Amino acid sequence: MSEDKDHSQQEVIHSRIWDEEPEANNPFVAAKCFCAGYDVYDEILVRSSWAEYLFLLFKLDRPQKWQAELLERIAVAIANPGIRSHSVRAAMCAGVGGSTAASSLMAALSAGAGKLEGARDVYLMMCWWQACGEDIDQWASMIKSPPTSTRAEVWGEIEHPPGFDPNGVSCAAPVIKTLNELIKHSQGTRLKWLLAHQGKIESITQIPLAMSGVIATAFADLDMTPEQGEMLYLLLRLPGAAAHALEQKKYGWKKYPFFGPALKIQNDPGNNK
Repeated sequence: MSEDKDHSQQEVIHSRIWDEEPEANNPFVAAKCFCAGYDVYDEILVRSSWAEYLFLLFKLDRPQKWQAELLERIAVAIANPGIRSHSVRAAMCAGVGGSTAASSLMAALSAGAGKLEGARDVYLMMCWWQACGEDIDQWASMIKSPPTSTRAEVWGEIEHPPGFDPNGVSCAAPVIKTLNELIKHSQGTRLKWLLAHQGKIESITQIPLAMSGVIATAFADLDMTPEQGEMLYLLLRLPGAAAHALEQKKYGWKKYPFFGPALKIQNDPGNNK
């Protein structure tokens, strides 16, 4: 004989981010929504910017003016990484292939999640900021002897210092311009420190600073955690991927370069015919 279950206690989703009050005539629809205690549709919608709301969602606190401005500039800087980005190219390929909108964005997220100027690159550099602070000797030691994981990880071992471009020759102009612009809006100290020590650090890494390194540092100035920085980096780069996917879907595959002559197939069975 099975035991009767006690259904008197209602199951509850625990969240410090969100709270709702149901409609009187429908418990499945919210009459009021609150984010970190603020009424979303009577206060936030009326008075807040996108950057202010985004900061509130992640930090559960209203941003100071400079924090909202810095987050806004970050969002503009990385809204479209451009067609050289693995993330954007993945979305373009999905679009030209006729994939759904969701599939195009999932392709962008997957290709842009890793350690080559992707979201994991941002996460790792933010971890290094936590470990090294503004101590150039600590950075030199970390770069020369990066930590290794003691357990199985989804991600492979570090192949280059996070936040730096292993394929770069010199620091790209957009990276330099973004660093200088973000410094204007930050009351933190890490972006300024990075600019002051960029040459020294690049002499140790032997590779130039990348956009992911600048954005990771900006997130550190905003007191974001590495996990928050990783998630925000994925989120904020999606607009460009979405726009390019739609554009290529409209153009069609006949106008899309597949770089056939550059592809070298090893052990091609066609050569045996």
